[in-house]
Amino acid sequence: MPASAPSLSPEQLDELQSLLKDWLRLTGRTQSDLRRALRAGSIRMPVLLDELHRTWIRQGAAGLAERLCAIEAQWLAEEPGEDGAFSAAGDPLADSMGQLDLLLQEIRGDSGS
Repeated sequence: MPASAPSLSPEQLDELQSLLKDWLRLTGRTQSDLRRALRAGSIRMPVLLDELHRTWIRQGAAGLAERLCAIEAQWLAEEPGEDGAFSAAGDPLADSMGQLDLLLQEIRGDSGS
């Protein structure tokens, strides 16, 4: 675990905000859902970004990716599935989970170099 990662630049925060908005849209979730998962004090995007930025500072990119993956897994576990059996192909939730897993692998690969 990194002792302390450098702060995110304004450009990186903008990219994180875009990622979050796309992720929420693709998963059919709201900022309110993300607030509950993060246990943040508000649904406002700056508050959500601050919470994730604190994770970045404490645990680095890998910690941030792991936290987002854990939220995704929590959301997937909450979804009962209307017909009881979704195939991974064509399921936007499974597709987005796969994207987060790839991001985590990429970050781990970069930090291992």
